[in-house]
Amino acid sequence: MLERLKRWRAARFEARHPFPAAEWAEARARLPLLAALPEDAAERLGHRAWRFAHAKRLSRHPELDAAIDFDVPARLAIAAQGCLLTLGWDDHTHHEAFAGLHEILIVPDAFHRRVEELDEFGVMHEYDDERAGETSHQGPVVVAYPDLMASGHLDGFNVVIHELAHKLDMANSLDADGFPPLPGDMDPRDWHRVFTAVWDDLQAHLARGEATPIDDYAASQPGECFAVSCEYFFTAPEALHDAYPALYTLLTRYFRQDPLAWRAGSAT
Repeated sequence: MLERLKRWRAARFEARHPFPAAEWAEARARLPLLAALPEDAAERLGHRAWRFAHAKRLSRHPELDAAIDFDVPARLAIAAQGCLLTLGWDDHTHHEAFAGLHEILIVPDAFHRRVEELDEFGVMHEYDDERAGETSHQGPVVVAYPDLMASGHLDGFNVVIHELAHKLDMANSLDADGFPPLPGDMDPRDWHRVFTAVWDDLQAHLARGEATPIDDYAASQPGECFAVSCEYFFTAPEALHDAYPALYTLLTRYFRQDPLAWRAGSAT
């Protein structure tokens, strides 16, 4: 009965909002990340992104109204980058994962926040943090326009994936702590072990004054370690696998996806 209801709702949506195949093709052509997807994955992602774009508000700051063309391919491209995170999950799990996401707001530029952090010795530190994006538990996802325009490539950077990874992380807490809800077949101890090893390695690189294998922002907080790892997993899987193969394998189990296999398939 439930499956019949789901199919009826899906058919009703498609009848009211026919899938814009031409616009989806244009969205894929604009972003190498989407263009690199195998056709079957791209087909599923396009339809999910179309529904996502209708269910969530994709808005822009008034200062950007005349600056960017917020056409259907642009909206689909934004939605698809976020939905890529949950493409390996069924529809119900996808909807539950983003139940706390109501709006993606694009602002003109990076912005600053006054941050207070307590260090391991109990000392409170205050500083100004420049941010390309921001996510709160029930608030909107905010992304800076220049960073949005820099996303969608195959280079380890993607502000949409980063901020929506925080939304996944917050599904079991009020803050992004690097420990999102896990499926029943994953042992939380494995998650903690693998991410702790990555965290320790990042900190060791910084202590030695060496460049980190992935963006050093991952070493700032456990939540950022998870979000940066997600960026690399989808946009530069080779780099993540080479640096931290155990982490890459862990994320293939969590996301039910294997971007390295996509790349291998496109190369043949």
